[in-house]
Amino acid sequence: MKYIDLHVHSNVSDGTLTPSEIVGLAVKNHIAAIALTDHDTLAGIPIAQAAAQSETQMGHPVLVIPGTEISVSYRNKDIHILGLFVNPDNTVLYRALNNARIKREERNEKMTANLRSAGIDITVDKLKEEEGEAVLTRAHFAKFMVKHGYCKTIPDAFTRYLNNDSPYYVPREYLSPEEAIHLIHTAGGLSVLAHPLLYHYTLKEVEQMVAFLTELGMDGIEAIYSSNTGFDEGHMRHLANKYNLAVSGGSDFHGANKPDLNLGTGRGNLKIPYSVLENLEERLKSLS
Repeated sequence: MKYIDLHVHSNVSDGTLTPSEIVGLAVKNHIAAIALTDHDTLAGIPIAQAAAQSETQMGHPVLVIPGTEISVSYRNKDIHILGLFVNPDNTVLYRALNNARIKREERNEKMTANLRSAGIDITVDKLKEEEGEAVLTRAHFAKFMVKHGYCKTIPDAFTRYLNNDSPYYVPREYLSPEEAIHLIHTAGGLSVLAHPLLYHYTLKEVEQMVAFLTELGMDGIEAIYSSNTGFDEGHMRHLANKYNLAVSGGSDFHGANKPDLNLGTGRGNLKIPYSVLENLEERLKSLS
């Protein structure tokens, strides 16, 4: 049986492997298809697709599905919507993501200023020296603070400085869920709610969120996910059936930034069959 992974991050956002290295790891791990879903950017997709073409020519077929992960605001909380099968050349989506990146950079300037007031010698320029052109996130802030001895671990950095209740934290400006879903559809893709059980909602509240997003035109739900335990997947599949949503699945791989998650297998027992991708493709065809 062939397996896939439809939620993957490279160093173009907050992962640690290049898009090409991710494709190589997919081949090594016998993953037939991946979706590159970097945060608020499409920049890594051409690189990953070129690497996949080279691997396929060498007899190691791997499919790269173009995607992105968009942060949106729901009930004053940051939730994430994946865009799968998006056209990376779509100018409307590109401009919207670029604008989100500009707002993110403005927020990063404010956060680094706040952290400097706490005695941490950090600037956006210093972060970029270490991270290149990556879309800077709080994970990069945490990594910097650990590397330079301000915190012992990445979780420690979040607990002390980077959590939402910290005096150093600066809220982001987000797209609305409706805007994100519309952008994804404009770019020819499917909109999928990422990791629905990570937002600290009750099952009833998760269903309310799913119902609300479905009314806005959402296409799918990430029912298969690395952090699932017990009946989690079953609950999410039930919601998918109830609201006529496609099922997706992914590891949320970030390389060394989430060292307990491996590409394709998550914490070791994640298995996303190729049929999930085929069903998503059928859903996409039904919209065209």
